[in-house]
Amino acid sequence: MEVPLYQGFVLAVTIMREAVDEFRRFQRDKEVNSQLYSKLTVRGKVQVKSSDIQVGDLIIVEKNQRIPSDMVFLRTSEKAGSCFIRTDQLDGETDWKLKVAVSCTQRLPALGDLFSINAYVYAQKPQLDIHSFEGTFTREDSDPPVHESLSIENTLWASTVVASGTVIGVVIYTGKETRSVMNTSNPKNKVGLLDLELNQLTKALFLALVALSVVMVTLQGFAGPWYRSLFRFLLLFSYIIPISLRVNLDMGKAAYGWMIMKDENIPGTVVRTSTIPEELGRLVYLLTDKTGTLTQNEMVFKRLHLGTVSYGTDTMDEIQNHLVNAYAQMQCQAGGSSTASTPPRKAQSSAPKVRRSVSSRVHEAVKAVALCHNVTPVYEARGMAGETEVAEADQDFSDDNRTYQASSPDEVALVRWTESVGLTLVSRDLTSMQLRTPGGQILTYCILQTFPFTSESKRMGVIVRDESTAEITFYMKGADVAMASIVQYNDWLEEECGNMAREGLRTLVVAKRALTEEQYQDFESRYNQAKLSLHDRTLKVAAVVESLEREMELLCLTGVEDQLQADVRPTLEMLRNAGIKIWMLTGDKLETATCIAKSSHLVSRTQDTHVFRPVTSRGEAHLELNAFRRKHDCALVISGDSLEVRLACPRPVRLSSLEVRLACPRPVRLSSLEVCLKYYEHELVELACQCPAVVCCRCSPTQKAHIVKLLQQHTGRRTCAIGDGGNDVSMIQAADCGIGIEGKEGRQASLAADFSITRFKHVGRLLMVHGRSSYKRSAALGQFVMHRGLIISTMQAVFSSVFYFASVPLYQGFLMVGYATVYTMFPVFSLVLDQDVKPEMAMLYPELYKDLTKGRALSFKTFLVWVLVSIYQGGILMFGALVLFESEFVHVVAISFTALVLTELLMVALTVRTWHWLMVVAELLSLGCYVASLAFLNEYFDVAFITTVTFVWKVSAITVVSCLPLYVLKYLKRKLSPPSYSKLSS
Repeated sequence: MEVPLYQGFVLAVTIMREAVDEFRRFQRDKEVNSQLYSKLTVRGKVQVKSSDIQVGDLIIVEKNQRIPSDMVFLRTSEKAGSCFIRTDQLDGETDWKLKVAVSCTQRLPALGDLFSINAYVYAQKPQLDIHSFEGTFTREDSDPPVHESLSIENTLWASTVVASGTVIGVVIYTGKETRSVMNTSNPKNKVGLLDLELNQLTKALFLALVALSVVMVTLQGFAGPWYRSLFRFLLLFSYIIPISLRVNLDMGKAAYGWMIMKDENIPGTVVRTSTIPEELGRLVYLLTDKTGTLTQNEMVFKRLHLGTVSYGTDTMDEIQNHLVNAYAQMQCQAGGSSTASTPPRKAQSSAPKVRRSVSSRVHEAVKAVALCHNVTPVYEARGMAGETEVAEADQDFSDDNRTYQASSPDEVALVRWTESVGLTLVSRDLTSMQLRTPGGQILTYCILQTFPFTSESKRMGVIVRDESTAEITFYMKGADVAMASIVQYNDWLEEECGNMAREGLRTLVVAKRALTEEQYQDFESRYNQAKLSLHDRTLKVAAVVESLEREMELLCLTGVEDQLQADVRPTLEMLRNAGIKIWMLTGDKLETATCIAKSSHLVSRTQDTHVFRPVTSRGEAHLELNAFRRKHDCALVISGDSLEVRLACPRPVRLSSLEVRLACPRPVRLSSLEVCLKYYEHELVELACQCPAVVCCRCSPTQKAHIVKLLQQHTGRRTCAIGDGGNDVSMIQAADCGIGIEGKEGRQASLAADFSITRFKHVGRLLMVHGRSSYKRSAALGQFVMHRGLIISTMQAVFSSVFYFASVPLYQGFLMVGYATVYTMFPVFSLVLDQDVKPEMAMLYPELYKDLTKGRALSFKTFLVWVLVSIYQGGILMFGALVLFESEFVHVVAISFTALVLTELLMVALTVRTWHWLMVVAELLSLGCYVASLAFLNEYFDVAFITTVTFVWKVSAITVVSCLPLYVLKYLKRKLSPPSYSKLSS
């Protein structure tokens, strides 16, 4: 009777839970696909659902609206011909990116003129890399035809949000071909390791059930219709299969989730997947994002080094004085006119020579930092003015109303610093920028060329012309490894970079080179020619730029700190002591990633780091792996940086008015990581797993997920991924346990994760306290439910054996249902409140967590111990009742069943390590229910007999014999071989 009842209940609960989750997913998908966008047609604007957008459509996207598909940026309402977009859900970076409209379409007088031109866009085949794009825009109806090169700055990827103005773009990729979808993996249905282990034990119990039934039939001698007897025995012993285990565990998981969300020490934590709380107690690998997860993504300028003199946070006022003096001298010499040239070498005789030299160098360094960047000052519209321009300069450049936007928080920190020392960036567009000096003068510079930062070049540059003097200067800043060979010889750069890196600062080397008008004109013609090339464009452009990067004058070295989140260092230390290996997977630069790894103590100060150099072939990968194998106790830093591999060209796609052609993607990206995984997957993962820490930088979202899957396949251990941006979703979904942080990068990671937290430091308590206790409680609960079924099946087996192997049930009707429900359910389920040590102790000694990864709380060894206990107790209860029973069979039932219920209640008490008041209530409630029900069980018990002293002493004697030896054994074990937690609690 219990079997179908429980099966129906279990299936109903599971199906309802899955149906609710599926319906919620359906509603979210429908909401996204039904968003309306404006499509530009020959007849004007029409509304179209995002699911109906096709390649070649002209789509209008308003400010703060999400871009529905990958587009080439044609026009904007902004006068500068550019706009900002937020990419936090694509690459995990919170800073706005500047995007530039195609100049040919931006110059058209009206929006409708897009349909009066004959033009096409040539786009490369869809690919994973979100940081690169190659294409051309060609207008054929002009004379001569206009060819314009398209790069990543002319694209608007799906899932990004327009932050300024209104944009019009032509769709080039939709659906599964968009960059965001290609970088997202399908979520898997997660099943906990504990559930898999319990499934294995259940299979073993099923085999035991079949074997026991066959043995019984065999001992009967296969008399009569033996197969009928076999089925009767299978039904009689079916309690061996713990049907109620699923219900108990699901209720237990719900209780753990409730406890996690109610924990005041980790406020704001949400359990989104209720099926795997025990996984938090079995983790061996923790894979974490960097930006916004370990760090706050807030940069602070800390150090300026000029070679002979260094300025820190406490000496910034000296820099301010140098700047004031330098610009005051310039103003005097120029007769009060505004100028931006370098201060003259000959200054007032009263100032000492050294002072003049340092003042001039400080001024040059600060000016270079203020000019060499991609930062744009943004002024919020005030009042009801909206888009109207403000004529007054002082209101336009109001300091309170200005915010800076850039693709890198480092650059914003540098520009904020120049503002703090007196040189302020007040405006910038695509062709010019203006600085304000400490004296209030406005200096105007014309931007001739900008060379954005790339992972290959590791540097960015800008060529500017001073409007007042017509001097052309090429400024460049970048990583020390890239700049060391570009700047003139010096003896301090390498040493100082090392010193700053050890302090956890992100370093940038700043240099300049003066150009003549002829030099610049020659460069410009070669550069424009290289940009229009369809084949090997990146290499040709890089070669032209490199012709300028020679013998540059080294100006300064800057140090910026990315502040870590609160308590990151102690949390990482705690996780390491718990035996968890931590890998950092980030899309950031190698130098930055290494800096944060050291400053967060992910890699200790004394530890060496092996930077895996870029490899392109099997031979190079083999040599590099051998070089790494020879190093011991060394942290590995490996990069997902790109190298070129050629692929076949796809067929062009022709469309209607504005044509989009999908071109051959000459360079398709392949990284050092991918080259090694292609030829030496097993060797690389094996070596990496032996490292105390691993840092993977320049990782795409897909690479992050791939690394998680590799660890799962090669080690078989449980993995946890933690991140806070849309770029971490694939990794979170691929891991056995995904944790999302609600941060500045939105809630996409938090919503996709199994557990959502508000601070990285909460991971410690989530794992050490809740993960550990969830696993230990479920292990105890699972084994106890199995014991409950085994003990009654043993009694049935003994009973049938004594009565000539008759397939007759020992207990009938309500007794069987009551045994599995009201008489034992509450005490057994109260084990979910048990704890071996206090939460504070678990946090103080994370080494306790290490024991759990070995899975000793639930194994075949502990399972066999419980099987033996069940056989012993079932045998004692049944034989004792048969030996002591009076003349009637009903007395055997009364004695054995009462002793069975008491034994179960005492066994719960034996298993409990820390009593909770609800456990006591559960024990007394169950006992009270049983005693009260005796009055109504006339058909099963002789009421006159159970009120006699004989009944009481016989039940007591059998119960003592079944439980006392186990209490003695438990006491001896705790004395002779105490578990680690008992040493701490004592």
